[in-house]
Amino acid sequence: MPLFRSALFALPVAALALSPVAMAQAQPAAMDDAQRAAIETVVRDYLMKNPEVILQAVEALQQREKMAEAERSKAALVANQQALTRSPADPVAGNPQGDVTVVEFFDYQCGYCKAVQADTQRLIKDDPKLRFVFKELPILGPASVVASKAALASRSQGKYLEFHNALMAQRGQLDEEVILRLAKSVGLDTDRLKKDMESRDVLSVIAANQALAEQLGIHGTPGFVFGTELVPGAIKLEDMKRMVAATRAKG
Repeated sequence: MPLFRSALFALPVAALALSPVAMAQAQPAAMDDAQRAAIETVVRDYLMKNPEVILQAVEALQQREKMAEAERSKAALVANQQALTRSPADPVAGNPQGDVTVVEFFDYQCGYCKAVQADTQRLIKDDPKLRFVFKELPILGPASVVASKAALASRSQGKYLEFHNALMAQRGQLDEEVILRLAKSVGLDTDRLKKDMESRDVLSVIAANQALAEQLGIHGTPGFVFGTELVPGAIKLEDMKRMVAATRAKG
């Protein structure tokens, strides 16, 4: 019933056979059941003859909701710049004092994240003024959580980037045994690592990243932030460079 009433106001006056003025003059009080039934019959007949009106209304609603979500995301990006780009809990690559900061939300079991890994590394290497922030966002199951906890815990041993790259290079499903084997391969003390993985600091970083992603409307990985622009999904190196240049031009 709400859909029909919403569509009622989009219909031509002639199709309804009653103008708002005529209806107000004829019935200053609330409509009775007979009048309501008559109007609903007119609307139903119109929609049966013109079903595309319903599709147009649904498409318009979806577009409106998409625009509203984009506006909310934009506002959240502006409001959360400190948490996005300057959290001391986040690993950083590239130039720590860079004039442009790129943020990536990722999951170690995400095939798309692995696919763009070479491009993000190249982006960092090619731009000496770029600062790159890693946001661990384990959303693809328990193994993803274990991998993120291990990666964050590796910071205390000064091995985050090496371990991150090893996890990203791994093909196939991750599990704790594989994760610890990779940790050992880059020189990590795995006994210490397992202890640090359960620290409050590590768990709070993951929780904070998940809450921030929710605010920004990031529902999958990877998700990139260039200044105050959110780019969901995998993108190519040339597009990354174009976004960096645009962000730099804005100052």
